[in-house]
Amino acid sequence: MKEKTRKLFKEVAVFAKSDKKKSILQIINTVLPFIILWFLAYQSLSISVWLTLGLAVVAAGFLVRTFIIFHDCTHGSFFKSKKANDIVGTITGILTLFPYEKWKREHAIHHASSSNLDKRGVGDIWVMTIDEYKEASKWERLWYRFYRNPLVMFGLGPLYLMLIINRKNRKDARRKERFNTYLTNACVLVMYTFMAIFVGWQAFALIQGTIMFVATALGIWLFYIQHTFEDSYFEEESDWHYVKAAVEGSSYYKLPRVLQWVTGNIGFHHVHHLAPRVPNYHLEKAHNENPPLHHATTITIKSSLESLKFRLYDPEKKMFVTFKEAHRQLQAEKNRVPLKTKHVSFDTK
Repeated sequence: MKEKTRKLFKEVAVFAKSDKKKSILQIINTVLPFIILWFLAYQSLSISVWLTLGLAVVAAGFLVRTFIIFHDCTHGSFFKSKKANDIVGTITGILTLFPYEKWKREHAIHHASSSNLDKRGVGDIWVMTIDEYKEASKWERLWYRFYRNPLVMFGLGPLYLMLIINRKNRKDARRKERFNTYLTNACVLVMYTFMAIFVGWQAFALIQGTIMFVATALGIWLFYIQHTFEDSYFEEESDWHYVKAAVEGSSYYKLPRVLQWVTGNIGFHHVHHLAPRVPNYHLEKAHNENPPLHHATTITIKSSLESLKFRLYDPEKKMFVTFKEAHRQLQAEKNRVPLKTKHVSFDTK
C-alpha cells in the first residue's frame, strides 16, 4: 500500500507545476469577461430587467471561475512566486468576498483533515454521524436539520457566508491574517460604495446582489457535492489515510465541457485533494494519465441531485443515510426490534 501510494504521489507530482502563461491567460479570460458582463448587465436595465438578471447569472459563472484562481493562489499553485500568489489571491479574494489569509489557513486545515471523523469543524460542511444524532438533544437535532435543509444551505448559506463568516477573523487568527481580513473588508466597502454611487444603489444591489448570491450558492453546492455522496470515505483518526480520503472521500464531478471550464476543473476534486499543488488547468490531465485515479466515485449532474437526501454518516455501514433511515433505526432500538432496511445503491461510477 505504501509503495503504491508513493508511486501515485510521484506520478501526480509531475503536474504540480504552474505555467505562467496559462495562469495569466486564465486571469484575462476570466476577470475581463466578468467586468464586461457586469457592464452589459447595467446597460441592459434600459431594455429589460430580466435580461439584466440573465447577464448577472452568466457573470456569476465567471465569478466562480475567479474563485478558482483565488483557490489556487491559497495553495500556492497558480504561480511559482509566493508574492504573485499572495497579490493575485488577495485581489481575487476582494472580488469574491473571501479574505485570502483567513481562507488559506482554514482551507489548509480542511485538506489535512478531510474525511477524518475526529478532526471535523474547520473549513467543512457540518456532518453528524448517526450515533451523534441519536445522542443529541431535541434542539441540537432541530438545528442540524435546519442547517442541512437545502433551502437553508443554498438559500441562507450564501448570505451567512458573505455577510458574517467571511467578514470576521477567528479568535486564534494571527496578526497577518487579521490585517488581511480588515484590508479585504475595507477594499470591498470602498469598491461597493463607489460602484453604488456611480450606477445607483438600486442597480448595484440588483446586479451585484444577484451575481454574489448565485456564485456563492454554486460554490457551496460544488463543495457539498464533492464530499457528500452515498459511499463517501470517513474514518476515525486511527484508521484515517490521506490517499483514501482524497480518492475515496472526494468525488469526480463529471460536468459538461462548458460547466467544467466555468468551474475551473474543480470537478476533478479527488486529484486536487491528493495533490493540492496541481493548478486547476492541469487537473484533468493528471486524472486522465493516472489510471488509479479513475476509481474515484464519479458523479453526474443527475446523480448529484440524489445527494441532497444524504444528511448523516453511518460509520458502521460506511455510507451516508437519510434522516428517515436514522429515525427508523432509532425507533427500532427504542422498541428493541431488529431493524430491517432496504439498501438502495446509486451506481454513479
